[in-house]
Amino acid sequence: MVKQQESTSYEMRNTNMSTVVKDNIESKRYEIFVDGHLAGYADYSLSRGQITYIHTEVFPEFTGKGVARQLAREILVEAGSRDLQVLPRCPFIAKFIAKNLGAFLDLVPIEKRIEFDLPIAAR
Repeated sequence: MVKQQESTSYEMRNTNMSTVVKDNIESKRYEIFVDGHLAGYADYSLSRGQITYIHTEVFPEFTGKGVARQLAREILVEAGSRDLQVLPRCPFIAKFIAKNLGAFLDLVPIEKRIEFDLPIAAR
């Protein structure tokens, strides 16, 4: 079963693209579609109150267009709205959180932040 999470339209590097992020529950991954085409995904595992992001990939024809950042932002917002703690084992997601501490650091349990090279508190 594929559940649509959110649909957004925004501008990515001078190209107006429509994006949709879906939670493909059976595959345990969030998928991002750009203009109806699968552009990338983020694999995850889910346990009680916690989501672990394992791997994020954007297909070559969509790289450099902000697709990975959009996917990261939407899945982290979704985790927050579901009151899930986040374990960013995927290096891209960990770096995204590090660049957006004020918005997403609180999703990562304090005792796990050092493991992902994240500060204990936002600067």
